[in-house]
Amino acid sequence: MTAQIASRSRLEHFPIAFFAMVMGLTGLTIGWEKAQVILGLEWPLADGLLVFAATVFVLLATLYLGKLLLRRAAVLQELRHPIKLNFFPTISIGLLLLAAAFLDRQPSVSFALWGAGASLHLALTLYIMNVWIHREHFQVHHMNPAWFIPVVGNALVPIAGVGLGFVEVSWFFFSIGMLFWIVLLSIIFNRVLFHHPIEERLMPTLFILIAPPSVGFVAYMQLVEGLDSFARVLYFSALFLTLLLFTQAPRFLRLSFSLTWWAYSFPLAAFSIASLVMFERTGVDFYRYLGVGMLTLLSGIVLWLLAATGVAVLKGRVCLPDQ
Repeated sequence: MTAQIASRSRLEHFPIAFFAMVMGLTGLTIGWEKAQVILGLEWPLADGLLVFAATVFVLLATLYLGKLLLRRAAVLQELRHPIKLNFFPTISIGLLLLAAAFLDRQPSVSFALWGAGASLHLALTLYIMNVWIHREHFQVHHMNPAWFIPVVGNALVPIAGVGLGFVEVSWFFFSIGMLFWIVLLSIIFNRVLFHHPIEERLMPTLFILIAPPSVGFVAYMQLVEGLDSFARVLYFSALFLTLLLFTQAPRFLRLSFSLTWWAYSFPLAAFSIASLVMFERTGVDFYRYLGVGMLTLLSGIVLWLLAATGVAVLKGRVCLPDQ
């Protein structure tokens, strides 16, 4: 009986932030797939990573569906939370990234995932922006880079959307992402510079700053043929933000592990992929070395995150109140 109560309590506090794992794992998959093509390798690594990422997504989706059916009030509470609310689109982003990973393997599966992901992401974007506009309980300290996830995540749609033939739809989503990247970037820097610091538990979300220009660059390269000035602005913005955050490594290394550490993974994957795409467009070896080097570093980080998450789950340090 006690075990059943504990299990129900863990399900009630199963955090939506868990889906950030799928973003990191799928980003790593797409990164290695691109690297293998560039390096001329025929490893089964990307295929294995894709199977693992898809399995994790199905497992997490099943558990969260169970939470929705059995603990609906807890899900509604997350939907009203000023920070947790912004992690719901990690579900739709996971679908969009899986669609990109399946594009060359199984186009029909990619189409189904892309259609579901794009539709869900648009719905979540509209819902969350309505919450932002009409709720009165948000305060300055609630703002953090996780707020990029709902709207800037729209820029991911073209990565598979163009290959599936939905060019105009892809431009629509890309425009939303880039417009609100600038808006939210201004708000976040205002919050960081002129208000009290981001709490330690959420500091890893600063790495999300890297994702919008990196994803924007990769998506834009799908939409246009040449490497133009706007593309360079996106890529070098991502490069500078990566350098800026790496100079603060000692601060991040002092933090205690939590699920928010998965915020390191997808932005670094996005920048790795952007660097490899930059190599494809320019032929400059620097970008190839940078992309493969970042991808190798990311692989080590993801392995560590998987181990740390597994230990935290076994020791009952996750699925607790206020996760």
